[in-house]
Amino acid sequence: MTYRDVASKKVLVWACTAVGARMPVAMAPLALVFLVRERAGGYSLGAVLAAAYVIGEIVGAPVLGMRLRPERGRVHLAVGLAVGAVGFAGLWVLPAAHPVVLSGFAVMAGAAPAAATGGLRTLLTSLVPERAVAQALSVESVVTAGVWAVSPAAVAGLALGVAPRVPLGLAAVLMALSIVGLWFLPAAWGEDGGAGDVDAGGRRPGASPLRVLAGAWPVYVTGAASLTLLGLSELVLPALLEQRGIAVGWSGPLLTGMAVGGGLGAFAYGLRRWPGELRTRSAVLVAGTSACVTIAALSTGTAGIAVALVVGGTLQSAAMLTRNLSLREALPPNALAAGYSVMYAAAGAGYAATGSLAGALLRVVAPSTAVLAGVGLTLTLAGVGWWGEARRAGRSGPGVDTDVSLAAIPGHRPSEL
Repeated sequence: MTYRDVASKKVLVWACTAVGARMPVAMAPLALVFLVRERAGGYSLGAVLAAAYVIGEIVGAPVLGMRLRPERGRVHLAVGLAVGAVGFAGLWVLPAAHPVVLSGFAVMAGAAPAAATGGLRTLLTSLVPERAVAQALSVESVVTAGVWAVSPAAVAGLALGVAPRVPLGLAAVLMALSIVGLWFLPAAWGEDGGAGDVDAGGRRPGASPLRVLAGAWPVYVTGAASLTLLGLSELVLPALLEQRGIAVGWSGPLLTGMAVGGGLGAFAYGLRRWPGELRTRSAVLVAGTSACVTIAALSTGTAGIAVALVVGGTLQSAAMLTRNLSLREALPPNALAAGYSVMYAAAGAGYAATGSLAGALLRVVAPSTAVLAGVGLTLTLAGVGWWGEARRAGRSGPGVDTDVSLAAIPGHRPSEL
């Protein structure tokens, strides 16, 4: 397996478009904090604005994702990105506005383009042969890791070196430019092949779109479990470093190292075929990531924490890749964009839940203990997701009253790994 099938002009255009669409998403929470930090109660207000943005994402992703249609993909994505750019522009132009107005712009910026992640991922996989889907998703993860590695430094540098509102202006410009990139890519994606008449469990008709998407719930749960560890590391790391007597300033480089590890893990995953079923690989990778985060929580030196986070980031990105591939096997082709959007929302909800748990625990326990509690939550979610996938696979096996299996649907083949 190589990346030759992914090395094309269209994929390069897609990558530039994806950077424009996703860099604002990665910049937003920190940029919102910097925007209002000099106002009275600035940090609290910044947290509220960041929460409003995330809530917009969590609500917008499944609602708008379910409305995405392959035959009108470009139009749907362009409208969402345009409205999102307006939301970022509002925060840029009116930084001193009333908090309610700023919250409204934050919700708009988070919700309107929330389905773009699922749509762009589906578009990417339609640009490459079926045999290269794993490599295409690996490329996407590398691009995403790069965006998340660069964004914090870009936000801090522009907010402190130029003006607090400049990062949001940059976010608005980048999101607007991503719309231009869409016009150099196919206007539609995917293929129906009758898949619309088959539900997520391989059963014939009558199932609503919501029921089709709900059939893949174990994949969403495990995907959320994978991202909770990333959120846990980001949110608790400063407090953990302080507990160990390490300068809090190390949190930035350590998280950058974790993001770089994520890019390396995604690239390595696409280099070969890996043994075992997707759900088994996912369980092993999530368990490995949990072990790394546990080691980071118990380490007393900077080097130990750094190595644990880099390796953990490597395993975590590979785990998310298995989730995206599992979703391709669980849903018919014309439901994939919506499925990716739902998983995006589930991952965001998992991230928010972990942040809330960590915040509550930090009031009563040491940071290392809070991390271990988060690891326990992650392993519980991963176990539930694995059980759900195994149960679903068993029900789809021999002797089950199903009219057709997903492998028999024209244009829908299990991922070749």
